[in-house]
Amino acid sequence: MGTAASMRGRVAITNSEIELKLDVDQSDMAALTGAITLCDTPAVELEQRATYYDTPAQDLRSAGLSLRVRHAGGRYVQTLKADNGASAGLFARSEWEREVAVDEPALDDPEADSQMPLRTLLPDVVLERIRPAFRVIVTRRQWQLIHQGADIELVADRGEVAANGRSWPVCEIELELKSGSPAALFALARELGRSMSLRLGMLAKSERGYRLLAGSDSGAFKPTPLTLPPGTSTAGAFAAIVANCLEQFRLNEDLLRRDACPEALHQARVALRRLRSALSIFRRIVDDGEFARLRDDCRWLAATLGEARDLDVLMGRSDAAAAERIGPARDDAYARVMEALASVRSRWLMIDLAQWAALGAWRTEPSDVALPTGPAEAFAAATLDRLRRRVKRRGRDLLALSDEQRHRVRIEAKKLRYATDFFAGLFPGEKAKKRHAAFLDALKKLQGHLGDLNDLATGPLVLARLGLKGGGQPSDGQRSALLVKAANAHREFAETRQFWR
Repeated sequence: MGTAASMRGRVAITNSEIELKLDVDQSDMAALTGAITLCDTPAVELEQRATYYDTPAQDLRSAGLSLRVRHAGGRYVQTLKADNGASAGLFARSEWEREVAVDEPALDDPEADSQMPLRTLLPDVVLERIRPAFRVIVTRRQWQLIHQGADIELVADRGEVAANGRSWPVCEIELELKSGSPAALFALARELGRSMSLRLGMLAKSERGYRLLAGSDSGAFKPTPLTLPPGTSTAGAFAAIVANCLEQFRLNEDLLRRDACPEALHQARVALRRLRSALSIFRRIVDDGEFARLRDDCRWLAATLGEARDLDVLMGRSDAAAAERIGPARDDAYARVMEALASVRSRWLMIDLAQWAALGAWRTEPSDVALPTGPAEAFAAATLDRLRRRVKRRGRDLLALSDEQRHRVRIEAKKLRYATDFFAGLFPGEKAKKRHAAFLDALKKLQGHLGDLNDLATGPLVLARLGLKGGGQPSDGQRSALLVKAANAHREFAETRQFWR
């Protein structure tokens, strides 16, 4: 690595970055210059090339850091960012910047240590292994604005992230708060949204680069593992969970809009189910004036995706003749999904959820301040206790229950499964980890068998609704075998120890 001796005396910039990311369709980017807010504000345009650095084991990423050197306007600027957490699309990060002499980070300059705390954050053995990881090349237009009393930097980037011979296109707007209220970022987004279609952006360019390195930029996206560290507040836990659900939905939504992929639709629907479970789990804390509308919009979108998913499942269980008859109805259901995803209601639902999770009245004006600020561990333990008792009680006589009653047990088991995933990180230690693995395994088995029973029960109903016959009727043997498996799984679950006590 090159030294930065020639750059001594230049001042590093250290601040906290609050930023809202918005994805834009390529065809809509031209409308940005015509937006009312920007009409009388000149833009600065420049080409930017940035190289991101990490070790082969991605030690910086694991530590929540990103390190890059950006070349623009004849200058090389080294930037270190530390992730302070994202609240559903609103990124908050500490940032340090300094000029360097060449397109390499300055890691061996004594003065750099005081300007950029790499050596206080990482041991020398890690710093010695830092290498180029991936590159970002964009054309950037940049405006400085005052909006609702806030000083905001607006940048529009078009280009790509490249790694290992593969690339990920970039077409996005970033609104960075220099001073003022974060609410002004969302207000500006709404004004821009009058002239262009905006969607909530969930991935930083650095994260896209890492996903390219891992080969995880294609195919449906399962949830990113969520770890809530002990000591997290209840409000912080809810915001992190919402961000995690929105990330899963938005990544799969983009895939689904490009290609009507059943697995992407399934994972987008899973994201909405997880989000709706979070709303239900945290309701007594977050039930403010916006809660009901957001919940109802999530239910509408989930139901729209659910119609198409039910037909995908039914086709997978049907013979060739029945699948051919189901095909047109499935095509119609996918058309409705695409219409919903293109709607203003769907696009702004995600942005509204991001603003509400970060700045909603439930957080800024709580009826009981102790609820959102209290420890998440206590809230999680009480929630898991309640959901576990409910699944045990309602599933006691599983063989004698009606299809509808078993469906309700399935819903409660699914909610407990999501809560288990959400809260696992709050209970560290080897004993808790082992118990969590056993608990999750028993719960998955129960949920799987209940899901299979539900598919058998709903298949004929879906066919009847479509005016079709055959191709989905379960045999008595199938049903009986699944009922026994589900009852045994419920017994095993009821005997499994909880991991949070």
